[in-house]
Amino acid sequence: MSIGYASIYLENEKCVGCTRCMQRCPTEAIRIRDGKATILRERCVDCGECIRVCPRHAMKARVDTLSEALGKYKYTIALPAQALYGQFPGVRTRAPILEGLLRIGFDSVFEVAAAAEVMSAVTHYELNYGSIPHPIITTDCPVILRIVRIRFPSLLPHLLNYRSPMEVAARWSKRLAMKETGLSEEDIGCVYISPCPAKCAGAKAALGTARPAITGVVSIAEVAPRLTAVMGDIDDHERYAQAGAAGVSWAISGGQSSAAGEPNHLAASGIENIIGILEALEDGKLSHVDLIELNACYPGCVGGALTVENPFIARTQMERLMKQFAPVLPPQDIPLDDLSWDDPVEFEPVMQLDSNIVNAMDKLSRIKELEEHFNGMDCGACGAPSCRALAEDIVGGFASEDQCIFLIREKLQKLLVIMMKQRNGQRHLMNV
Repeated sequence: MSIGYASIYLENEKCVGCTRCMQRCPTEAIRIRDGKATILRERCVDCGECIRVCPRHAMKARVDTLSEALGKYKYTIALPAQALYGQFPGVRTRAPILEGLLRIGFDSVFEVAAAAEVMSAVTHYELNYGSIPHPIITTDCPVILRIVRIRFPSLLPHLLNYRSPMEVAARWSKRLAMKETGLSEEDIGCVYISPCPAKCAGAKAALGTARPAITGVVSIAEVAPRLTAVMGDIDDHERYAQAGAAGVSWAISGGQSSAAGEPNHLAASGIENIIGILEALEDGKLSHVDLIELNACYPGCVGGALTVENPFIARTQMERLMKQFAPVLPPQDIPLDDLSWDDPVEFEPVMQLDSNIVNAMDKLSRIKELEEHFNGMDCGACGAPSCRALAEDIVGGFASEDQCIFLIREKLQKLLVIMMKQRNGQRHLMNV
């Protein structure tokens, strides 16, 4: 079973088994075993909730360091995520940010927002003339792709089956760099500056893309302080700008729908909210909507776990910047022949109990029996996020009933009653 690239990992020595990550994980991909968090890779969607809530900072995202990313190729292109622009309150234009990327070592900059504008036009075309059944589900957020493929297989036909703007930007910028420098593709690196772990995973191994063009991923959390240190004397002339407000607005929930010109849309952000929306869509409650824009982070990519600024401050800063954007000419040589997925995203049955239907039904029956045996408090003290998850682990051979503290308490109480009866019996014999 293919689970793709996993971005999130645990620094074992920092973990104290506090269960916060386990309780927040939306796909029940974390267990506490032997006093440490354990990530079930096949269930992880790299949403970053565990990174956000871990008090010990034990959960990390697997990214390149800036020095690693800059040292691999003869020519390196920076691909700044739109959320980067919201990390510097008080900055009046994008100019210091874009030129600052050159000062910290990149050879050129290509705005992912420019590719987002192209994909906005593609989305508009699909909404009006395409064959994807409505409502169309946006796929810029890799978390959405992963959740749909493991939990909502009936919604796979609704996915917008095009590459993400970051992948389009990488392919587009490489074409331009090869033309301008005469270098081969192998000599050119494209480094995405990411706001979240899911985008890191999506850049390294994008679902639907056989061979990603992105060669490295660094976090906004590392890049932002470097930029702050070098951009103080840069003027406000946006000489490197390539996109307008439509492309930049993708970092804020609702921006993609607005850029596509679709008034009949639904935009939601936050992992619990998007799961609720997908459940409603699966139940047939959203047939009146044409476009559903979903972002795992709230209130959009500006709330990613690898950003540094408060998401609401970042959103306000971006809205302020976008009001001042001057019209710009987009780069040439748009890769229109290379926008669609290479392969469809297929269902991954990671929740499947057994490949044999008879065995699966037997296991399901046992799970229900065990779940009824537990008290239903979902306390997490057993090391599983819910009583049902513990039942599944027991049936799978990864846990035992003795891990439930309430069952242990019942056994101890029964043992205490037996001991008291035995003691009273012994006293009665002594008195006789």
